[in-house]
This record gives sequence, C-alpha cells and structure tokens, in this order.
Amino acid sequence: MKLLNLTETLILTLSLTFVSALQGQDSRPSAFYIANEGVMVSDGETKILFDPLFPNTYGQYLLPTEEMKRAMFDGEAPFDDVDAIFISHYHGDHFSPEEIYELMEAQADIRLYAPNQAIVAMRSAARDSGASVFDRVNSVSLGFNDNPVSFDGENLFVEAVRIPHSGWPMRMLDVENIAWRVTLNDNSTVLHLGDSDPNDDHFAIDAEYWEQRAPNLALPPYWFLSTTAGRNILNNRIKPQHSVGIHVPDTISADPIRRPNELRGQDIFITPGETRSIPNN
Repeated sequence: MKLLNLTETLILTLSLTFVSALQGQDSRPSAFYIANEGVMVSDGETKILFDPLFPNTYGQYLLPTEEMKRAMFDGEAPFDDVDAIFISHYHGDHFSPEEIYELMEAQADIRLYAPNQAIVAMRSAARDSGASVFDRVNSVSLGFNDNPVSFDGENLFVEAVRIPHSGWPMRMLDVENIAWRVTLNDNSTVLHLGDSDPNDDHFAIDAEYWEQRAPNLALPPYWFLSTTAGRNILNNRIKPQHSVGIHVPDTISADPIRRPNELRGQDIFITPGETRSIPNN
C-alpha cells in the first residue's frame, strides 16, 4: 500500500471537505470558505463571491483547490448561478486579473464590483475589447476619506467604502482597499473588509455609515479578532451579529487549543469548503 506524503494528504483532505460541503448545501443563508479571503455567500438563489481567484500564496496562504476552480469556470455546484463577484484590492493573494476575466467570459451573467486598480489590470489581461465582460463591470474609484458609495440592483444592495490597507501609514498607502457591505435579497447583510487596517480613525470618520446597517455577518481579516484595536472596531463600530476571521495563515491550526492565545476563542475560516450559517435575528 502506498503511503501518502503530507502534501498528498492535505490535498485529499481538502477534496473530501469540498465534496462533503457540496452534499450539505441548502437554501439557508450561509458563507462557504474558498481560501484566504475568498468566500462565497448565498441567500436563497442569490450567490456572491468575494476575492475568489488569486495566484499567490506568499508562502503562507492557501489557494483555491483545483476542484473549486473547475466548478467556478464550469458553473457547477456550489458555484452555479453566481450573481456577482467582489474584489477587495489588487494584490496577488486576492485577485487574478486573468482568471477573473476568464471566469466572466465563461459565466455570462456574473457582475463584477472592484476597485479601479483591479479593473485596469483586468483590461490589460483581456485578449480583445472584452465588451461583453466589461459591460458587466462596476468600477469603484475612492480616495482616502472619500464618502461611501452604493449600487442598487435587483437582488443586491451594494455599499463600498475605502479603508486603508493594513500597515497604514507606513506602507500600502496607494492600495485601493475596498470594504464591501452587501445585502442579499433585502435579508442578509455581509461585510467583507479586505485587508483593512485596524485603526478606529478610519471608521470614526464614517461613523454614521457604520450605524446605518449592522451586518448579519462580518468577514474581517484575522488581525481584527486577534488585537484589542480590531475587536473594539467590530464591537463598537461595525456591530455584526457574528464575525468569522479570514486571511488566516496556513500555520494556524484547525484545533483551537493549538492556536495562539488571542485566537483560541475566535471563529476563523481554516479549511476550504467549510461553511457557516449566517444569523438573522
């Protein structure tokens, strides 16, 4: 009998988790973990993807599995009938211009919402004019401290605000990091924070915006859960019913007992294919 090495074992585990997740799909509002900050959110027949395709691990983050990528491009469950894709920012562990362009070519009903930097890169990756693709693109160009913007669609209410990338003010100042707050079917509101910096000054300037709509589910990068500053923003500004941390390095254990102390009591996405129900009280 052949013994599997560690890499083969991990791939097999992720594949089995993906198959198990497919079998457990239902119509209740839920969040399905893809990898890194990639998450699919569904409410009834409405489905959206956050940061679903990207090429770089930077030595510490998971990539989408090949099974997931094939399902996305082929429009197969659980990625059948996706309504929209949301991109937080143009970094290699969040966005692949080539793959997102190809996905939108393959799935002609998907809309894209993304910062202008990402759209410019995608236009460079287009093999032709891409009219059928770019007609479905909503570009957001927000400067530092600009007011939030919104898009009102048939089954989605989309809100966007630029929050400086983690590392501010020493680095990443030119990165258009967008925090997307999306309400599906006038029912489930989900906030994806991208790589937002956990400084309350960024959120205090739009205090009224955060008070207007508390998310049913927040998807913050894990450092919002592991730091006092980040937890204070979640608890006092954003006020979600529940939070699940994303952008978790692959060195963090799925076993809460083996995690760093600051993450032991926190809910975080670890394994591609795992899901969370979205509360709606």
